[in-house]
Amino acid sequence: MAKQPATVRVARWSATHPWRAITMWIAFVAICLVVGGAAGTEKTTKADMRTGQSGRADAIAKQYGLDGAASENVLITAKSGALDRTAANKIAAEVTTKLKALPEVAEVSEPIPATNGKALLVPLTMKGDAEKAKDHIDPLLKATASVQKEHPDLRVEEIGDASLGKGIQDQIAEDLGKAELFSLPITLVILMVAFGAMIAAAVPVLLAISAVGASIGLYGLASTLVPDAGTVSSIILMMGMAVGVDYSLFYVKREREERAKGRGRIDAIEIAAATSGHAVVVSAIAVIVSMAGMYIADDAIFSSLATGGIIVVAVAMVGSLTVLPALLAKLGNKIDRPRVPILWRLTARADREPRVWKAMLRPALNHPKTTLLVSVIALGALALPTFDMKLQNTSDDDFPRSMATMQTYDRMTDAYPSKHSPYNLIALAPAGKEKETRAALDKAIAQTRTNPLFAKDPVEVLVSQDGRAFKADVIVPHISSSKEAKTALRQLRDTVLPNTVGTVAGAEFAVSGETALNKDFADHVQDKLPLVIGFVLLLTFVMMSVTFRSVVVALTAIAINLLSALASFGFLVVVFQHTWAEKYLDFHSSGAIISWLPLFLFVVLFGLSMDYHVFVVSRIREAAMQGMSTKAAVERGITSSAGVITSAAIVMVSVFGVFGTLSMLDMKQMGVGLAAAVLIDAIVVRIVILPSLMTILGRANWWPSRVPRVHAHAPQQATRYPAYERQGYQRQF
Repeated sequence: MAKQPATVRVARWSATHPWRAITMWIAFVAICLVVGGAAGTEKTTKADMRTGQSGRADAIAKQYGLDGAASENVLITAKSGALDRTAANKIAAEVTTKLKALPEVAEVSEPIPATNGKALLVPLTMKGDAEKAKDHIDPLLKATASVQKEHPDLRVEEIGDASLGKGIQDQIAEDLGKAELFSLPITLVILMVAFGAMIAAAVPVLLAISAVGASIGLYGLASTLVPDAGTVSSIILMMGMAVGVDYSLFYVKREREERAKGRGRIDAIEIAAATSGHAVVVSAIAVIVSMAGMYIADDAIFSSLATGGIIVVAVAMVGSLTVLPALLAKLGNKIDRPRVPILWRLTARADREPRVWKAMLRPALNHPKTTLLVSVIALGALALPTFDMKLQNTSDDDFPRSMATMQTYDRMTDAYPSKHSPYNLIALAPAGKEKETRAALDKAIAQTRTNPLFAKDPVEVLVSQDGRAFKADVIVPHISSSKEAKTALRQLRDTVLPNTVGTVAGAEFAVSGETALNKDFADHVQDKLPLVIGFVLLLTFVMMSVTFRSVVVALTAIAINLLSALASFGFLVVVFQHTWAEKYLDFHSSGAIISWLPLFLFVVLFGLSMDYHVFVVSRIREAAMQGMSTKAAVERGITSSAGVITSAAIVMVSVFGVFGTLSMLDMKQMGVGLAAAVLIDAIVVRIVILPSLMTILGRANWWPSRVPRVHAHAPQQATRYPAYERQGYQRQF
């Protein structure tokens, strides 16, 4: 007998030594959690996030000591009506006294009244590294809250970069809690419908949860090399629940199918390992290969997302191949307990004729050319808005206004327009030309004072100790994503600074600030996206060619999934770049897509699409290897896998859909984009495009490898699911 695949050998060992396998998995998860928790998670710094001219400006400011300390503000306003100035001054004095007593505070400045008389602002400066100020902001927030408690008639609020960052961090944690709270019961209900039994439904969920926990711990260790940009935990949770449940679902469904045909417990597990287990490995590798493409972007955000995603997919794959066979062997028939009335009768019959799926496939199988043409045109039309996609990084304007910190921020910028995010003008003089460079920068500042786009507030110029570097902050009293802010940035970079500082031989200038950061990062993504796409397509082609021994399968898989991804992007643009969906999804449109999403979504969508593609094509190839005609093999492969693919797709859509209900715009766009992509892939691609295309290609699907000629005795209709011979399933791959 030929040597059996590794998936079968691992499954047999786990199934025959179940307690060892289960204990080893529990120990692995526990060790990951303990070690990862002890190590902590390294976060990215400003230096890690630098791109373009804004990155250069930050680097110069850091190098020459012009980056400054963290600043905060205590805002005092009336809850309604006019502000009682006497009461406000008294509160400002109390705030000043309490804050000066804190070791985290370096200086508290004099209160500044708003020109409209509606607010009083107490500025302060914190000690230490500005990048770590968020970790030391709690004592300041508690002091401000204590003053607020003593004066409930007025608002006493703190706002600044550190407090805003803390508020965003807390909101993300709250959103993740909601995602966990809703995704688990929804997934359990879907799996109970799919299996008709509670234990069978619980097993994939428990494995997915354990994979997520282990992956978070492992990423804690990995973050020493690839620090977290702030969203990795969200990605691990979302991807872990989606693929973890899917992989277990594929495996358990196949094992139950084989037991229903009369196979023994170990035999059923081995066949599931040889078929679904193999498909899980290939699918996981496809997702990992796709996500590895993000490393090509050479960016801290994408590197952290790729690392977290790769870890959780790999852990979920290992769990489905090791501990899952052990659980199936140990539970045996108990996995089908307790049975859910009605649902059990609907799911337990493995030999029933799949009439619904056959009816849905009929147009693709009987009229493949027409079906393919119509479906490709439809997806192409949906993909068209992709080419009008506008990119913009997340800014203060995009955070939900339900957050208390954002409400405070809006009140502050309304009363003090100069508190909008400034443009940091940086000039670096060559040796011996310090005075000339300073004069040129002063000239640039003077031009902004006469420009209606800029505020007229006094501008302070900071000078480095050696006198070579200069920094000046100018204000545009508009939100960072506004047309005015973008126009002002363009004028600074293209006209004002080139015609002043740029005329000094050897002098260097750069502009930073929120608008500048957004533009530079969007430009960076657009530059790197073609390289990432090329990398993913090339490696996917190689992997699919080797897996199925077919160049045609590889090329058609790439073409189909590329079209599916573009259609998903088009849907994302239609929803989020316009305002019609705001009331349905509870968001405010910025007229753009979050800059990091297209690249991230492409690699994830392509990987997940290949996940389903591998599973379906594997079943089609099994049928073709039995000597069935292409049309019959396509029908059997799709109808026999339709139930599990549909269940897996519903799980993924539900998990991603939960993220679409969260408050943070980047999480919302990511969730909606992924949910739409899976829905398109499961319905349009797997039921319409794939079967029609494979029917048209016929035996050419498998070129240059060969499949057996159609046998007269081979069943040509997918009405029954005969058992595999023991030696037969070993040859399928």
